[in-house]
Amino acid sequence: MKSLKLILTVCCFWLASFSVSAQRYAVIDSKYILEKLPEYKDAQKRLDQFSAGWQQEIERKQAILDKMQSDYNAEEVMLSDELKKKREDEIYNRQKEVRDLQKKYFGFEGDLFKKRQELIKPIQDKVYIAIQKLAVDRSYDFILDKSEGITVIFADPKLDRSDDVLKFLGVTKP
Repeated sequence: MKSLKLILTVCCFWLASFSVSAQRYAVIDSKYILEKLPEYKDAQKRLDQFSAGWQQEIERKQAILDKMQSDYNAEEVMLSDELKKKREDEIYNRQKEVRDLQKKYFGFEGDLFKKRQELIKPIQDKVYIAIQKLAVDRSYDFILDKSEGITVIFADPKLDRSDDVLKFLGVTKP
């Protein structure tokens, strides 16, 4: 009876170790994949152009504000209290305008965020679908992304399937 229990215990451990080693997994680098996609590069370039234009607009308004502030500082001693108050209010309103514009363009869920969603998200979704298809076609139990976010301490390069995803997307390595 004891030998039967021992054999069953050994068999259970053997089966458990077999099922753990039978799990199939792969590692990909989504940042690497995206950087190899021409449409991602184009979308990123467009996003950079929007961002640069908005930044220039803010810098122009900031330059006007800086000039107003320096003019006020130079003339402050000669101004009446009423004129001081009027100029200070103008400066305050300009400062608020610049801050509001920065928030509108670059703030949480601002125009840059919306443009990124519009231009980049469809490409990311396309890559995600390719990764899912790869996982199903090759019977992977899970796929790790070694780019930003999840930390992979070590990944054997032979497990990296980023190039397979690119191949599925029709992109060949240069």
